[in-house]
Amino acid sequence: MLEILDLELTLSKQDYKTQMNELMGQLRSLQNACWQHKLPVAVVLEGWAAAGKGALVKKMTRHMDPRGFSVLPIFEPSEREKRYPFLWRFWHKLPARGRVAFFYHSWYTHLLEDRLFERLEPSDVPTVVREINGFERHLVEDGMAIAKFWIHLSEDELKKRLKKAAKDELDAWRVRPEDWQQAENYQTYSQLAEEMLIQTSTGADPWILVEGDDKRWARVKVLSQLVATITEALDRRRIALPTEVRLEPQQRLLATEPDFLAKVDLSLKLEPDEYKERLRAAQLKLRQLQQQIYRQQLPVLLMFEGWDAAGKGGAIKRLTEVLDPRSYKVDAFAAPTAEENQYHYLWRFSRRLPGKGTIGIFDRSWYGRVLVERVENLATEREWRRAYREINEFEAQLIHADYVIVKFWLHVDQQEQLARFEQRKNDPYKKYKLTEEDWRNREKWGLYDVAINQAIARTSTPAAPWTVVPANDKLYARVFVIETVIEAVQYKLAQLKKQAKQKKKRLKS
Repeated sequence: MLEILDLELTLSKQDYKTQMNELMGQLRSLQNACWQHKLPVAVVLEGWAAAGKGALVKKMTRHMDPRGFSVLPIFEPSEREKRYPFLWRFWHKLPARGRVAFFYHSWYTHLLEDRLFERLEPSDVPTVVREINGFERHLVEDGMAIAKFWIHLSEDELKKRLKKAAKDELDAWRVRPEDWQQAENYQTYSQLAEEMLIQTSTGADPWILVEGDDKRWARVKVLSQLVATITEALDRRRIALPTEVRLEPQQRLLATEPDFLAKVDLSLKLEPDEYKERLRAAQLKLRQLQQQIYRQQLPVLLMFEGWDAAGKGGAIKRLTEVLDPRSYKVDAFAAPTAEENQYHYLWRFSRRLPGKGTIGIFDRSWYGRVLVERVENLATEREWRRAYREINEFEAQLIHADYVIVKFWLHVDQQEQLARFEQRKNDPYKKYKLTEEDWRNREKWGLYDVAINQAIARTSTPAAPWTVVPANDKLYARVFVIETVIEAVQYKLAQLKKQAKQKKKRLKS
């Protein structure tokens, strides 16, 4: 791909000035249109050191409204950012609907410099490529326009620019040791870039290759392609999509679909004495494991879903009451706020992920997309059906970052739920927990039953399986939850120990 670029292409000063003035006017108008149509735009600028990315950003933003864009230079991840999956920090930097974000370097640094300097294992490259492609596809399918530019330089031009910058008192500080390494390893870096471009140039967001030896040519090409990308994205928004046909809600599972909830033995229970004994033993074990979680810098994410009044709060309370509160956090998710609705639905959850060495507990989670948002028509059928894949890919990224993920559905039958509703209604200390929404959800029991069974079928993976908790007896459910968490953490710790031994053995050989 890179070899076929004609790096001798040039543009005269007069043509450059004429075209730039026209393009900057178009870009300013398009920025207003993006705001009006709530189109988020991400501009990804990659390429060789000294390729002129900084000057290009300055040129592009000069005539834009500064209230509607942000420039995001990407440096080495901070110590805090290293505690999370590598895409975590980019989720935080995404533009809201209607805004434009310029990424000066981006998530692709992980596939370029980190490979060149052997900070990324070759065996991990296919996984990282898959994660990046999934990340971008999620954003594009959610309505974001992404324009990705690779600004290419010849070897001679790269070295000439680095030497010139190094002698300039104002620019010398910008030249990093890594930049000289690019020049010294030009062929190797070119090959890495070639592989990255081929593997991550998709139909949804292809790479745009820019001949960069002539700065005027490069600037005009980037701006003209950016204008074209935004214009095309706005045109797609203006074209009225066919009205999505509203099918009758699926009231029951098909004969060919598994009914996971029906297989749960809700008669399981614990007597108070046995409950106290097992609960105390499980809590003590979990407290001991919390120390290992911290020492091994293991991130743990526990997600709780379930019927209203199924006992999620009680289970979480018993799970946490003996833990060190400095190393765990409970997040309860309700309907998204106005700010959260300006982003992809996974954005608000990514911000709350636990870091290495900590336990994160989600009371409700991203599964709301395929449960309440599906049943209540808060997401279109196209959106919630797409979410199964998005969730699986998002969780796969966490698994690759060594997360322990435990997903609970607390299951009760309708009779038990009604009994708990009545108890809450008559208890002045619990009355606040019972809302009109709870009664409305109960009327849609059949719809939720279908939705959760299908969610389990489509998102229960070997690395992140669902655990359905028999919760008619609260005592049994609480102990079952803690013992399940213990088992999952112990399994992961054993895996890490085995991997460490294998790595040590490879190094010796």
